[in-house]
Amino acid sequence: MTHLELGENGRQLLDQLFDKWSLLVLDALCDHPRRFNELRQHLPAVTPKSLTACLRRLERNGVIERVILSTEPVAVEYRISPLGRTLQDPLQTLLRWVGNHLDTVDASRSRYDQRHTHS
Repeated sequence: MTHLELGENGRQLLDQLFDKWSLLVLDALCDHPRRFNELRQHLPAVTPKSLTACLRRLERNGVIERVILSTEPVAVEYRISPLGRTLQDPLQTLLRWVGNHLDTVDASRSRYDQRHTHS
């Protein structure tokens, strides 16, 4: 595998895509468009402030779209953009890897913590 130099912009994008909530928000929006409160219900641990900041970053980076619905009252829906849709396969692969290996990672963390808290 060759080393890819992403530069500052690339590192910044990776930081924003791999922050605390972005991958889970993108995963939720790959299923179907959702309103803000639907996202909050889907991710109950996220605070409204953190979710708002996450949605703004993802929209700014072009991977989600904010759509104003002409309902009464007016509502806002978030959906995956065509660019964001290109992340779906790698995202699913990464989330599947986490699900498949979380027990092993937890055991490794435990061993590490035991070695380093008793030294």
